[in-house]
Amino acid sequence: MSRAEAEAELVRVQDTAIRKPSPLWTFGLFRSELLTTFRRWRTIALLAVLAAVPILIGIAIKIETRDGSTAGGGGGEGPAFISQITNNGLFLVFTALAATLPFFLPMAIGVIAGDAIAGEANAGTLRYLLVAPAGRTRLLLTKYATTMTFCLVATLVVALSALAVGALLFPLGELTTISGTRISFTEGLGRALLIALVVAASLIGVAALGLFVSTLTNSGIAAMATTVGLVITIQILDQIPQLHALQPYFFSHYWLSFADLMRDPVYWDDLVRNLGLQGLYAAVFGSAAWARFTAKDITA
Repeated sequence: MSRAEAEAELVRVQDTAIRKPSPLWTFGLFRSELLTTFRRWRTIALLAVLAAVPILIGIAIKIETRDGSTAGGGGGEGPAFISQITNNGLFLVFTALAATLPFFLPMAIGVIAGDAIAGEANAGTLRYLLVAPAGRTRLLLTKYATTMTFCLVATLVVALSALAVGALLFPLGELTTISGTRISFTEGLGRALLIALVVAASLIGVAALGLFVSTLTNSGIAAMATTVGLVITIQILDQIPQLHALQPYFFSHYWLSFADLMRDPVYWDDLVRNLGLQGLYAAVFGSAAWARFTAKDITA
């Protein structure tokens, strides 16, 4: 963070700190955090990278299939219905979400969540944010709400970018579900939106983990790197056959269950397991973050 950014951040937290602790004040704090987060070049860069992924996938498939061949070499669904993109551009939404969910989206969330508390401490603005009547619990909840908002925005950026590219490069129309039934394009759009919401909800565990890590250090870079490293490690462990007994408890294990929303009727079992597991991780690491942050000696 540059000196000018640090001074602007200091003014922001000083202005925030003198407001009264009313519901409107809480909303003002949340709004201030949102504006600060989404105005940062780092955040804009992350969203730009996420938006670029569907563009690259769409162009690659268009080039691969220009001679009439099948996307993915006809070897199955690929990242998620990749072989069907040439028939209907809406499938690019599902493919892009499946391609970004294992790494790009968690990495982006890890950066934002890891920097939430540690970044303020590193910039020397955390103690100003905690001046009465802010309160540590209120600030922690605001930071988590901001991170969750970024989860939703990041997921929608991927979905909307994929939808735009799919509409430009491929035909649109009725969809064939995994079950083989046909649904209208309008219903397909509705399912795409529902899938995007499920993907965003699948990241609440990572957001809580990142927030907890952020309370353990005063270095934003260390918190971001640790969170992203933990996400990668968990996903590696989730691929080791010898750990099959533990894998259903890893937060990434049911991430791709959103594909079940393209069944007719929808298969809900893994979807419910995924959302329940994310809620459990959010409760455990959210509580740990609160316990750590409320007892932490703030010196910066």
